Amino acid sequence: AEYAMANNLEREPAFHWWVRDTLKKRDRIISKIKSKYWRRTHKFGIRIPKTVEEALQIDRDTGTTFWRDAILKEMSKGKSPGYQEIKCHMIFDIKMDGSFTRKARLVAGGHTTETPASLTYSSVVTRDSVRIAFLLAALNGLDVFAADIGNAYLNAPCHEKIWTVAGSEFGSEQGSVMLIVRALYGLKSSGAAWAATFAQSLRDLGYKQCQADPNVWLKVGVKPCGFKYYQLILVYVDDILHISHDPSIVIDALKNLYELKDVGPTKKYLGANVEEVQSEDGRVFWSMSCIDYCKSAIQNVEQMLKSDGASPLKVYGDCKRPYPSTYRPEIDVSEELDDENIERFQELIGVLRWAVELGRIDIMTEVSCLSQHLCSPRVGHLDAVYSIFRYLQKNMSKNPGRLGFDPIRVPVPENIVDAPAEHLRHWEEFYPDAEDVLPPGMPEPLGNPVEIATYVDANHAGNLATRRSHTGILIYVNNAPIIWYSKRQNTVESSSFGSEFVALRIATDMISALLYKLRMMGIPVIGPARVYCDNKSVVTNATVPASLLNKRHNAICYHRVREAQAAGIIYVSWIPGQENLADLFTKTTMSGNVRNDIVESIFCNKASPL
Repeated sequence: AEYAMANNLEREPAFHWWVRDTLKKRDRIISKIKSKYWRRTHKFGIRIPKTVEEALQIDRDTGTTFWRDAILKEMSKGKSPGYQEIKCHMIFDIKMDGSFTRKARLVAGGHTTETPASLTYSSVVTRDSVRIAFLLAALNGLDVFAADIGNAYLNAPCHEKIWTVAGSEFGSEQGSVMLIVRALYGLKSSGAAWAATFAQSLRDLGYKQCQADPNVWLKVGVKPCGFKYYQLILVYVDDILHISHDPSIVIDALKNLYELKDVGPTKKYLGANVEEVQSEDGRVFWSMSCIDYCKSAIQNVEQMLKSDGASPLKVYGDCKRPYPSTYRPEIDVSEELDDENIERFQELIGVLRWAVELGRIDIMTEVSCLSQHLCSPRVGHLDAVYSIFRYLQKNMSKNPGRLGFDPIRVPVPENIVDAPAEHLRHWEEFYPDAEDVLPPGMPEPLGNPVEIATYVDANHAGNLATRRSHTGILIYVNNAPIIWYSKRQNTVESSSFGSEFVALRIATDMISALLYKLRMMGIPVIGPARVYCDNKSVVTNATVPASLLNKRHNAICYHRVREAQAAGIIYVSWIPGQENLADLFTKTTMSGNVRNDIVESIFCNKASPL
């Protein structure tokens, strides 16, 4: 709200309905706290001053030095030049580890320090890098080990000049003035300090940072048979994932530097269940699901409803799809939620969005549509969220949402229509400078090769309130789903041609970014990325050099896609709509049978855990 006021946004529709009320609520809270403090003039019959001047005046009036002594005692602690004072406190938690281990951690009040932005930025490994790593493990026949670094931040030096007064948690040293020399949890700079410390440790072990993802580290590995590949270490704050034919070498080296916990073959990572599975034809590869995460989330929702005295989840929906095909969130006119339920709606949407990140892509479109109403949700929106949880609850056994990172290269679908081969020779006449330029600094490609296949679709004017279209994209590397995307488009398109071309342009940008990442990870990539689109006019304009664009406002998308086609980055083909997997990410109204067929083809629920 303060940001909106500072930038003159308070009268914009997205802010106007809530900003002023929020600021009034803030002012009321502050005024109550202030008024209580200022109203209180005496304690235990002794007058309480409000300023230093008043405290000294009281001493003069009473002929004592009590307040002056108190001030001198406080100031005697002193401040070193350039140092800031900070408060520290203990926070407590109970771990869900079977033994309900009690946990305490000393945390600094980092919000009170002024820290340069250059000292605070710290990134984590991206989810698509994690999926690529699991694919590479199966592709090159490697093992996957995980480990958690205990008290990671405390291994790094503090980058800020700060001091604190020891509290009761320091025992006999309570009241002492202490300089903080380690990167305590809670400090703004601790994340960056730890990242720099661990990065240096990996460099000392011979690893190099990937330029496409700074939290992926590479080192050439050689199997006993002479096969060369890249060993990988992926870092997510204090969680590491190591892919190698012999992970124990690096793990043992890190044990000499840090306290490692939960070391061994990966079972869980970032909340996801990870396991090796075997397909029906005998192939072994890694898979990821969020079964435990969803079960815990469903249990929490059931407890919420029970505490409210409301009906349980089983009364929401028929469980055949996340929410009814007739329901449209954008035209819901039910009553607006109160403040408490708005927070609940936002919290549950966050839970579902992380489930989507972990692989429950069968609910992605519905979650995307509901996420458009985070600012002003209604009762119907919250009921739709409960319906999604009910869908997950009812279908967990027959559809656990297991994504398989299958390394097999999938043949081109039979029913696609490619552009005539002679068209490929004429691209130079239209885009003479178009070429697939290899990125500078790219490591030598090692290991077995991969290829990219992409499904793209758009639901033209699908939003009944704004008539914006919805884009859906699914990108495979070999037979492993790596990137999925479902989002409302930023503009209103007057035709399905325009909305499909916008979607195709977004897919082209995503493929270019993925191609760059694969190359910078040292992965050999075969040929242009196959792109499957079910709009024949778009495919014609994208693949036939002499085709003309009759709608000028689509020119940017038009030329971006065609230049990528001319450069050999992508190869666009037409595919029948019923075979386009991206349909799942654009429509909530498709028939149940079609939806189930697509969901079944994306997930590898029939694979058997090893």
